[in-house]
Amino acid sequence: MEYGKGRVTSLLEKVLPAETAYAHCDIPCGIYDPHHAQLAAHTVIRMVTLIEEFTGKVKKDMNPEEMQHYVHDLQRYTAIKEQHAEIVKHELRILWGDYFNHDHLEAHPNLHTLVWQAMKMASKAKQNVDLQGAENLLETVNKIAETFWATKNVETVRRESFYPTKREMVYPKTG
Repeated sequence: MEYGKGRVTSLLEKVLPAETAYAHCDIPCGIYDPHHAQLAAHTVIRMVTLIEEFTGKVKKDMNPEEMQHYVHDLQRYTAIKEQHAEIVKHELRILWGDYFNHDHLEAHPNLHTLVWQAMKMASKAKQNVDLQGAENLLETVNKIAETFWATKNVETVRRESFYPTKREMVYPKTG
C-alpha cells in the first residue's frame, strides 16, 4: 500500500483505474481558439523581417564587440522565429486532435489539407528565413481560423492587424 492512501482508495484504483484525459489543458475544458496560432504566425513573419533587415546591416570591418552584439541578436531572432513556428504547430495539433471532428471534416473537406499544409509550412519556417513562406503560413492559419469559426456558425472578418507585420488577422464577427 502506498504511503498516505487508504485500503479503499488503493482497491478502487486497482478495480477502476483513472483514465488520462488529453487536451490542451487536460480537463478537457471545451475552450478552443485559433488565435494563438495566428499570433505565432505573425511572430514568425516579424522575426523573418527583422532577420532580413538585420543581416543587411552587417559590416565587414566589425570589431569584436559589434560582432558579438550582431551574433547575439541574430540568434535571438532565429530562436524566437523557431519557437513561434513550433507554437503554430502545437496550437494546430490541439485543434486537430481535440476539437475538429468527423462532422467538421465532412462539412469542410479541405480542412485536412489545410492543417497538413500549415504543419509543413511551420516546419519550413523553422528551417529557413523565407518571408513568402512565412506569409503563406499565416494565410493558411487564417483559413483554418475561418474554418474553425464556421464550425461554430460564427461569421468572421479579416482585418489588418495592429502588429508591426500589418498582415491580416481573422476575427469572429461581433454584434
